Amino acid sequence: MIAGIAEGGFLLVLVAVVPALSYRTSRRPEILALPRLQLYLSAAISQWLLAALGVVVVWAASLSFAAIGFHAVPALAFFFWTAILTCVSLAALGLVVWLELMGWWSPEPELVRALIPRTREEKIWAVLVIAPTAAVCEEFLYRGFLLAELSQRLHSVALAAVLSSLVFGMAHTYQGLNGIARAALLGFLLAIPVIRLGSVFPSMASHFLIDAVALTLLGPEIMKKAGR
Repeated sequence: MIAGIAEGGFLLVLVAVVPALSYRTSRRPEILALPRLQLYLSAAISQWLLAALGVVVVWAASLSFAAIGFHAVPALAFFFWTAILTCVSLAALGLVVWLELMGWWSPEPELVRALIPRTREEKIWAVLVIAPTAAVCEEFLYRGFLLAELSQRLHSVALAAVLSSLVFGMAHTYQGLNGIARAALLGFLLAIPVIRLGSVFPSMASHFLIDAVALTLLGPEIMKKAGR
């Protein structure tokens, strides 16, 4: 009884509450005035608290962490999937950056631009705090817990992958429509090795590399070309 309530309640948090909070964040222009490191710290704390809540739910529901993707895979499979995911994702992001610089893609919202690191200290924070936080927490929450829960409830791994990816996209509402679509597609891509290997570790590694490159290289490149 308690286990079912815990699982259902946390499922509701991921599907409805997190996207609602993301939308609310996008409607708060005063956030743009906050120091960038403060934004980074706030985002990291929020994600780790949500992930900690997820861990409590897993324990309360007597779920196996291995069942939600926390088990080792052969090194060759790990590096293969990490490389494939990272290369494909960065190629797609690079194309988006080029299209935006050419004026053929709508620019990122101001809130997203406010999060792009400018200084060396901010880039260090991006690589050592933001990228690993997103990689560990989001992969555990969306490709681990949510994908497993939806697969069990819907009796369809494919449908669960699609829905979990859409929910992941909605969690990035603050990035605008382009950001939602981009995150949803990335989420679906990151779900593939989880389904094939039963492990979230290649997706975590790839997620970290994608965010690290996007925050320290691709994002600043957009800002430099835009003259900001």
